[in-house]
Amino acid sequence: MEENKDNIVFKGVAERLTLGITRILENMPGVVDVRFVDREPAEKRCLLSWEQKNTCILPEDLRDFYLTTDGFTLTWNVKLDNECVPVGCMMINSVAKLRPLVQPISLFSLPNAPTLADLDWEENSTECGTKVGHAAPHFDSRSRIFEVDSCGGSGKVCLVYKNCSPGVVAQQSEMWFLDRSLCWHYLTPTFTSYYRLMITHLGLPEWQYAFTPYGPSPQAKQWASLYQPLTFNSEPSLADPAGDAFLNKLDPTKAFKGKTKTPTPKKKQSAQGSTGGTAKGQGSTGRHGGPKR
Repeated sequence: MEENKDNIVFKGVAERLTLGITRILENMPGVVDVRFVDREPAEKRCLLSWEQKNTCILPEDLRDFYLTTDGFTLTWNVKLDNECVPVGCMMINSVAKLRPLVQPISLFSLPNAPTLADLDWEENSTECGTKVGHAAPHFDSRSRIFEVDSCGGSGKVCLVYKNCSPGVVAQQSEMWFLDRSLCWHYLTPTFTSYYRLMITHLGLPEWQYAFTPYGPSPQAKQWASLYQPLTFNSEPSLADPAGDAFLNKLDPTKAFKGKTKTPTPKKKQSAQGSTGGTAKGQGSTGRHGGPKR
């Protein structure tokens, strides 16, 4: 009896955490083996220890998330030719794995070894992929960056604190995507917005590249067009100058308008036929009009 009650409680919690996406995935054609990893909530002392160690205050929504579950993992596969192919993966690192992207220099590292901070050598460097009003993070002490998701090696989703000062506790954070060319791309202002975005994109491969100027790879586009046709735009050139993509814009007056039959044009007699008929008529007239012998 208690086991059944625990199962019902777990299903309720899992349903809220996944926003019901597991049932949607299970009903999609070809999707198999939808797995949600259940994790215990993180302890408050772990969250306080993380904040003291990194001199940052966790966002309230991310703190509430960790107090519900210490991380998030949901994967799903597709069956192709009797073989299960891993496709979707949604992941949020646990508190223990929410590590700084830029690690402190070790005493055993080589002298003058290059680091990510060397990318900030120019003050006014080109910010690839950043939107107007969103300055790109820095790899030096001006920003504190923590890895939220490794994205299967295609990039990194990061929790970023900007405009930081040494010894001062950072409080304001944003969600950014760092691609493999080490270019920054702004995602969302809050963790909750990013979480919903991740669920909406079903954890498809390279879905974060939809927020870059060049988009995901052709193979990722095929998966997206198959399992996310309503929200996926494979042609960035379809966007208007204001930045709004022409997705699913339907004009009912034109789409559901009945076809009107065009009148069939009447066949015109050829000029040669009409001339011949006239000549024949004239010959006939001349024959009957002549004097009788």
